[in-house]
Amino acid sequence: MQIEIIEPASIELDDAIEYYELQLKGLGKIFFEEVLETTELISQFPDLFTRNSKHTRKALLRKFPFSIIYTLYIDKIYIIAVAHQNRQPEYWIDRV
Repeated sequence: MQIEIIEPASIELDDAIEYYELQLKGLGKIFFEEVLETTELISQFPDLFTRNSKHTRKALLRKFPFSIIYTLYIDKIYIIAVAHQNRQPEYWIDRV
């Protein structure tokens, strides 16, 4: 299934990659690769991950404290947040 990342989520992803890369060279790339692996799973099995709200699901990354929040609309998956798990919960809710 096709995935589209909305602009605010894309900015969050870029910021997290930059942050990790500043912490340790190459760590941003590792983070991005894990995000790609997780989005591939989401694409193949959109109902696999836990419901987060009425219209969203949450896929936890394994190695990093981030979740990918997404929604399914018609035949497309929209990533609406790349959320740090220690941030304010559901700060992204108005994006749905």
